[in-house]
Amino acid sequence: MIPSKAALWSRFQKFYTEYPSLGLAMDISRVDFPDSFLATMERPMQRAYIAMAELEKGGIANPDEKRMVGHYWLRDPDRAPTRTIADEIARTLADIKTFAAAVHAGEARGAGGAFKNVLVIGIGGSALGPQFVAKALGQPATDKLKPFFFDNTDPDGMDKVLAELSGQLGQTLAVVISKSGGTAETRNGMLEAKAAYEQAGLDFAKHAVAVTGFGSALDKYAVAGGWIRRFPMWDWVGGRTSELSAVGLLPAALQGLDIQAMLDGAKATDEVTRVPDTKRNPAAQLALMWYFLGEGRGAKDMVVLPYKDRLELFSKYLQQLLMESLGKELDLDGKIVNAGISVYGNKGSTDQHAYVQQLREGVLNFFVVFIEVLKDRDGASIEVEPGATTGDFLSGFYLGTRTALHDNGRQSITLTVRDAGASSIGALIALFERAVGLYASLININAYHQPGVEAGKKAAASVLALQAKVVERLAAEPAQSFTADALAAAIGQPDSGETIYKILCHLAANGRKAKVVGGSGTGSTFQAD
Repeated sequence: MIPSKAALWSRFQKFYTEYPSLGLAMDISRVDFPDSFLATMERPMQRAYIAMAELEKGGIANPDEKRMVGHYWLRDPDRAPTRTIADEIARTLADIKTFAAAVHAGEARGAGGAFKNVLVIGIGGSALGPQFVAKALGQPATDKLKPFFFDNTDPDGMDKVLAELSGQLGQTLAVVISKSGGTAETRNGMLEAKAAYEQAGLDFAKHAVAVTGFGSALDKYAVAGGWIRRFPMWDWVGGRTSELSAVGLLPAALQGLDIQAMLDGAKATDEVTRVPDTKRNPAAQLALMWYFLGEGRGAKDMVVLPYKDRLELFSKYLQQLLMESLGKELDLDGKIVNAGISVYGNKGSTDQHAYVQQLREGVLNFFVVFIEVLKDRDGASIEVEPGATTGDFLSGFYLGTRTALHDNGRQSITLTVRDAGASSIGALIALFERAVGLYASLININAYHQPGVEAGKKAAASVLALQAKVVERLAAEPAQSFTADALAAAIGQPDSGETIYKILCHLAANGRKAKVVGGSGTGSTFQAD
């Protein structure tokens, strides 16, 4: 039965909370949890607060890698467990601001003059965070540097970016981001960029900056090559929580964004979400709603609907933050739980013309997180209908969609922010980081390791090793043609026929090392090319 408007208003008044210091409000009234739920969950929530406090103090929160997890210290260095760490954070922030100012003033410049573009080369958290912030806060008419990204090892994608930068590489600063320096996608992007600079007659090193771990392969490469600058990545900052480290702050500062406001917004949110009082803690409420809606096991997907174009990439950013943190096979006791929350979304009201039809009437395997932004734009708006602006329509579509979904038994959470400025972006980042940590405690998993990602990397490395053997055998017998099965047997990998077939098709399609000489499909024969 659909609750009456009076009942919904009463529930809204009970479960809507404003946080004026953050310019943020949380509304959980459209989640149909029973009155007893919050009280029932108070004991596990108190345990989660204790676990979070231990993490912030510098406890070993990632036992697999025997490291601390300290992204909260980035916006409040005084909370770091040692003075050395606190000083490093403060010094790095000062260095970022000083370097960005030097670039903006033309004191640090490329072969073609003052830098006007920044090419960020990274993968995962080293790209998703900077991309989200660049779109959310960028103003193309006033940005100090225009941002571009290599965020994959797709050569066609890199060619597209390089085409946009044609003739401008001498005024483009490359920021290469990799903690270990061994991440294949980032290394490949760096080498592709280096080749492009050299083809343009430029010294890549004179246009390059590294963000990496001290003593890493990238760090050593940058030192040997005489790169412009190096900024640190610390082992206690994971990629998906690195946006407020040099990973995200350096590209943002170079773009000309207000990084201090982002940090201040995150710090203020940390202070509020550190309070062990669930009724006054928006991150705790968010985590509890995820728990209730997903039955403590991620039974439903999370659809993120920000009603603001600037927040279009927020769902992609949250995909990594939540799915890499919470998608775990084992809990902390070694029990198989296959935990996780799937995340997708785009933006409102665009999605109302894409998949809201299914959300309202299709399979009920989701809940929605609406993000409402109160401020429409800087300056006044015209009326597109008597008494109504484009922003009024956007707000109306959000309210209407929220109501239409709830009327059909679809539940939602709403986050309201005052504006989409730097402080609000910092607040949203910190809010979801804290909610992820608290939720992980509720379901007893480690949110700070990623064994599945590491397994994928190892599997990819084995494919490339197999490819090397395939190419070597073809080259050794250039007149001999092989099916995938025959080649698998010839190199002593009889169970690798499928992988070898896919390798051969890829090589042949690119005119590299192999060509198709007969047959079709899986019966095709290949020779050295």
